[in-house]
Amino acid sequence: MAESKNGTGPGGKMDTVTALELFSIAGQLNSTLDLDFLLQRIGAAAEKMLDSDASAIMLVTDDKKQLFFRVASGEKAKALKTMTLPIGKGIGGSVALSRRPEIVNDTRKDPRFAGQFDKASGFITNSLLCVPMEFRGELVGVVEVLNKRSGGYTMDDIGLLSSLASLASVAITNTRIIQDQKNFFSHALELIGSVIETAKPAMAGHPMRCAKLACAIGRDMGVDEYGYRMLYYAGILHDVGYIAFNNPSILSEMGIIQAAEELHPTMSVQMLGGIRMIEGALPIIQHHHERFDGQGFPGKLIGEAIPLGARILGLVESMEELRMVGLRGEDLYQRAVAEAKEGAGRSFDPKVVDVFVDLMQNPESVW
Repeated sequence: MAESKNGTGPGGKMDTVTALELFSIAGQLNSTLDLDFLLQRIGAAAEKMLDSDASAIMLVTDDKKQLFFRVASGEKAKALKTMTLPIGKGIGGSVALSRRPEIVNDTRKDPRFAGQFDKASGFITNSLLCVPMEFRGELVGVVEVLNKRSGGYTMDDIGLLSSLASLASVAITNTRIIQDQKNFFSHALELIGSVIETAKPAMAGHPMRCAKLACAIGRDMGVDEYGYRMLYYAGILHDVGYIAFNNPSILSEMGIIQAAEELHPTMSVQMLGGIRMIEGALPIIQHHHERFDGQGFPGKLIGEAIPLGARILGLVESMEELRMVGLRGEDLYQRAVAEAKEGAGRSFDPKVVDVFVDLMQNPESVW
């Protein structure tokens, strides 16, 4: 017996092409953070597999009372992005409330049909299939396909669209979790930066200024996205070791009786070790007091054996010390340029110095 056109065979079994398409989409769930791209691909797959003219993915609002369009196909789909549907109203809202799929093969005969969306988009809906999206018992939204081209929607179609809805719900939930983690992490960084500012006199604003200037230098030196991010983290966190200086319990855990200035990079690294999100920043922090001529600490590394991020942050840290002794404005910028040039090849990487000097032509934008 031949397999059906909509991608399922007798008894609702999935054909090979359909299965491969689903596996392909599933494989992208962990390889891209572009939620709209994934949802658009899921919508397009639904239209193709279910032989439909259009599709839509609606998500639940934060207050759990309404649905809004996240993805919709068609020339005038943008008009739908500003519209919402109360949960319990219309066919999509009914599916969201009941958590059960629904087939409507003649919308003219269903009093729940929300015709205002057709008016906004210019699309005429004759038939639709709508299934709920859920993740671990939580309603995420609904997925619809509209106007099947050959015959009406069937129970086999429900199974296929439900599989796509499951993929969509995972993509949406993953993205939300990552966004929440990033939000928490960015706020935690700000809090730690504030604590670091209290560790020594004249440190107010120091962590964020270091991060900003180091990233500006790194960008002009062509560091990649990952390196740029690690520079930012290192700029904020490189002096966190100073917090331990007056805390005997932390010193004891590190096996240190009395902290010395030369130990603070290593102490910072020990305090931050184990945080995978910033592990690329740890070598920058560990070696930001090395000198290009090998006379720094803690490793006495020479030249390009010092990680590039540490060479950048080392220059930034030295320039910040000028601010800490009270220099401001044009006096600060002129002195910083002079000291950077004087230290090129000895304290600092000459390439880093060149970029810093160029940036100091418009210093207020980066420092």
